[in-house]
Amino acid sequence: MKDIDVGFTHVAFMVRDLEKSIAFYRRYAGMEVVHQREPGIPDARKVAWLSDHTRPFALVLVQADTVTDTPLGHFGHLGVACATREEIDRKTGMAIAEGVLRKAPENLGDPVGYYVFFADPDGNTLELSFGQRVGLEAIASVDRGAQAQER
Repeated sequence: MKDIDVGFTHVAFMVRDLEKSIAFYRRYAGMEVVHQREPGIPDARKVAWLSDHTRPFALVLVQADTVTDTPLGHFGHLGVACATREEIDRKTGMAIAEGVLRKAPENLGDPVGYYVFFADPDGNTLELSFGQRVGLEAIASVDRGAQAQER
């Protein structure tokens, strides 16, 4: 029997130019292609799965003949945590130079932290953050659930 993948695995975006989108997420979110194929059908000419290899979760990008999806934004976003505030500041400088800054960095303190919004090539919002506790709270809730089951 094959392994079965259960739980939150991916988010998918329709894109106009797969290579531009891959380059954006590689540059700003540190993601790499983990799977790529060309089904060649109108709704999915090209497909790529991207991961930052920090957790079992992927960003699926699908290039279609016609993109009809509504982009995430201005607030709706894909969030990626960074290791340092300096990393956000460096990438913000790149975003300003490339015209993709959507919202300047802001520090809202715990639990939101320091964050910035960028626009991807299709208008989706990418958030980079430092000091945000979303992932840590999710992990803690799993640990609390496991402890409760042991009792």
